[in-house]
Amino acid sequence: MPKAKEFSVSHENRPGMLAEIAKALGDQKINILSCLTTTSGTEGTTHLLVDNVNKAKKALTDAQLSYTEADVLHIELPNKPGALGRFATKLADNNININVGYATGGKRSKRTTVVLTVSDLDKAARIR
Repeated sequence: MPKAKEFSVSHENRPGMLAEIAKALGDQKINILSCLTTTSGTEGTTHLLVDNVNKAKKALTDAQLSYTEADVLHIELPNKPGALGRFATKLADNNININVGYATGGKRSKRTTVVLTVSDLDKAARIR
């Protein structure tokens, strides 16, 4: 199933914030699968997909880190030129808006992992 739970951690825009978040999760043996940090002025947000949602909730709460949860589309695409464009076009053709998106794939990897916050998750999850 291409759905996943994303944590959005709100924090100050200062040195060490990503380290603090990652350490809180790492100390509890929670693996970060995807991560995107954005900032604006003095504020920041770090979006995370992890391998254990329940343990992550506890770790973030214990670390006194403020977060929200959202269901997101989590898919794998071929790591080839144009793959993301073709998939994003399918979403657009189905009138599905992408609000947030990030992806990662190593240069030698055959697959790219893509995380998208979309306007209609159930509909997007059925698109191939």
